[in-house]
Amino acid sequence: MHSALRSFQKIAAHRAAYTTASASKTLTIGLIPADGIGREVIPAARQVLEALPSNVMPARLNFVDLDAGFEYFQKHGVALPEKTLEALKDGCDGALFGAVSSPSHKVAGYSSPIVGLRKKMDLYANVRPVISGAAATASGEKRAIDMLIIRENTECLYIKEEEQHDGPDGKYAVAKRRISEFASRRAGEMAFSMALQRDSMRQQIPETERTWKGRPKVTIVHKSNVLSVTDGLWRETVRGVYASNAEYKSKADIEEQLVDSMVYRMFREPEAFDVVVAPNMYGDIISDGAAALVGSLGLVPSANVGDSFVVGEPVHGSAPDIAGKNIANPVAAIRSAAMLLERTGYGSAALAIYRAVDKVLEAGQIKTPDLGGKATTTEVTAAVCKLL
Repeated sequence: MHSALRSFQKIAAHRAAYTTASASKTLTIGLIPADGIGREVIPAARQVLEALPSNVMPARLNFVDLDAGFEYFQKHGVALPEKTLEALKDGCDGALFGAVSSPSHKVAGYSSPIVGLRKKMDLYANVRPVISGAAATASGEKRAIDMLIIRENTECLYIKEEEQHDGPDGKYAVAKRRISEFASRRAGEMAFSMALQRDSMRQQIPETERTWKGRPKVTIVHKSNVLSVTDGLWRETVRGVYASNAEYKSKADIEEQLVDSMVYRMFREPEAFDVVVAPNMYGDIISDGAAALVGSLGLVPSANVGDSFVVGEPVHGSAPDIAGKNIANPVAAIRSAAMLLERTGYGSAALAIYRAVDKVLEAGQIKTPDLGGKATTTEVTAAVCKLL
């Protein structure tokens, strides 16, 4: 997988050269471990951030410990306390969120804190890179991929407006789904702008070293053949972003995939995709499935992105079966911290973390159980820190 990661890191290196860090000499990061292994991987990410040398991280790092999660809800009756939101809005430049143990059944008064955080902080896109030089496809072939999945973060079924009723044949439940022109347009704009940004960075490295060698391409995922109103609005709006922008039309290609065929093709030929943009629920499912291509959810980072704030979030869940055992893979959280740094203007520091993680994975000697190894969370974190 590592040749593609090196290509990505070369892109990040060139991006760093053109990125101006925040004028502030202090970068304040809110830490929200929340539930389960979040309490192990977020401290690991902090440890890596603190290990950055001053020549790549010129700002002083300041951390603020904040509360959220289902376990917090069980104790205090609220999953995302107002004091956490106030601290993020008033005193933080970005944040890291661990994982949440949201129940599979209805719990009165509870709603997911990460969903609430995305809404309250207007983090309207979830950005998930899926990169591998040897992705395991359904056919058994190993293929290089460099895919970016952009998931609209604020709408769809995840608005959590559900009702249960008694009918003549028993109970039935109804869930509302919201798709707006406004949210769809923002997600589309981010998809096309990031497609061009990725292409600009790729041009800085030899073509032989690039995983994606074609024109930038955005794939719109939907199911408008069935959900003609909601997915129809999503499809038309994102296509409208492309049609109304001369630069997008001249420099990028566009295609569509029904969500079921998207999953099929992703596992058969993942190298066919550059940037994928999808409504909230489809994007959630696709990005978790894509993690199987690179071997483990424990490797896949993400960033919840708005116009003025970013929250790094590992893709994996709270993993209660291994919580507290010091065997959780911290790589996704560490990479999410690097994405936060990149988004806040510290590209060189982000690049240093990407390279250190890459070297640890490439050596293959220190691996957590999800990757077939026996190393602990502490040992993987220490190995990354040592390379910084």
